[in-house]
Amino acid sequence: MDNTKMVRRNNISISGDHNKVMLFAHGYGCDQNMWRFIAPAFADKFKIVLFDHVGSGKSDKVAYDYTKYSNLQGYADDVLGICETLHLTNVTFVGHSVSAMIGLLAAVKQPDFFEQIIMVGPSPCYLNKEDYFGGFSKNDLDELLHTLNSNYLGWSSTMAPVIMGNPDKPALAKELENSFCNNDPAIAKHFAMVTFNSDNRKDLAKLSINSLILQCTSDIIAPQLVGEYVAGQIKKSTYHLLKSTGHCPHLSAPDETIEAIKNYLERN
Repeated sequence: MDNTKMVRRNNISISGDHNKVMLFAHGYGCDQNMWRFIAPAFADKFKIVLFDHVGSGKSDKVAYDYTKYSNLQGYADDVLGICETLHLTNVTFVGHSVSAMIGLLAAVKQPDFFEQIIMVGPSPCYLNKEDYFGGFSKNDLDELLHTLNSNYLGWSSTMAPVIMGNPDKPALAKELENSFCNNDPAIAKHFAMVTFNSDNRKDLAKLSINSLILQCTSDIIAPQLVGEYVAGQIKKSTYHLLKSTGHCPHLSAPDETIEAIKNYLERN
């Protein structure tokens, strides 16, 4: 795929001309605008690359392929395509929520593109298993997906404040709700099914590059035990527990998030 088509497909935004690259990937139901408080803090040392997953934000919705995106590897292949087409190297990948696993899959498949991966609120598996706590029982997950499928707008208004947390900052919950509602409902429902039914636990040990796991103190989507599990399974991992709460510290606590990332980068 040529540059023009790639840029249009994923609504890619590039700023700066540094050799090192910081590539930001948003979470479910969001878009690249969610990084507006974080990305500028690294523009002095990194070329900043922002994009929207196909089907999200201002991406080319026509390019959404239900077969390709029936698992997270389809999104990971897009990340690799962006790196290859734009000739990105020395990439620090910053992925929020489901994009943490998308970045992991990309780095496992082609590690040479990446220098390190920063995971914000990662979860390799949302469903509780016999020997694993993911945060959701099967009944919880079934109910969540049923509500999402039957009443997407209602689900969005109900879940956005729960996901965001920080009830003292209602504007952020409203922003997340609006982001959910601006997505194509059919695509959003499919992406949710793929996200919440994913299980990438076995892929964690395959990651060969350095990683930082940023975990919020109270996160209903990716609880603290999940973040600790991720850090324990990845060989070259650094775990950092933030004081902030909720699932979106890049919005609710950007200063703390920036400080944690900068401290990690300085040490590595």
